[in-house]
Amino acid sequence: MQALLGILGLALLGTLHAQHSIPVQADFQQDKLTGRWYSIGLASNSNWFKEKRHLMKMCTTIISTTAEGNLEVTSTYPKDDQCVTRNSLYTKTEQPGRFSYTSPRWGSKHNIHVVETNYEEYALVATQISKGTSSSTMVLLYGRTKKLSPERLEMFTQFSREQGLTDNEILILPQTGEAGSTGR
Repeated sequence: MQALLGILGLALLGTLHAQHSIPVQADFQQDKLTGRWYSIGLASNSNWFKEKRHLMKMCTTIISTTAEGNLEVTSTYPKDDQCVTRNSLYTKTEQPGRFSYTSPRWGSKHNIHVVETNYEEYALVATQISKGTSSSTMVLLYGRTKKLSPERLEMFTQFSREQGLTDNEILILPQTGEAGSTGR
């Protein structure tokens, strides 16, 4: 009887944990995610975000598939009146729409989820980042164009709040060349 109760307890814990995990796009089609995207929104509770928030602007990201089926993610963003490019290799996992990445510079581990996308207009991506004993959450809203509808922006804001992020940790990125930044 005690063994049965123990098994039921573990099953209940597994169910509760699954309810709090980040969702992934149903029937994820990786080939449709490739191409050019613009970063429209960024939300994070990390220290670097809090320190750099006021400097952030929209960037361009190109996503392509490698021969091994991973994602090559190349982001170009403005920094000190220059364009800086950063390449990342997102390794596929057993779950379509979920990827892992380890930062060679910082040693942080990233658990990346493509939460929702229609492939032609927007993509909502959530990342759990861990390094040592610290962890943070980051949510990105990508668009195929530099502007998305107010409904898409609200969806991003609402999802970010559901991940425990506050309004001070949620930012709609200004387009390159625009003065100031608009927070939410």
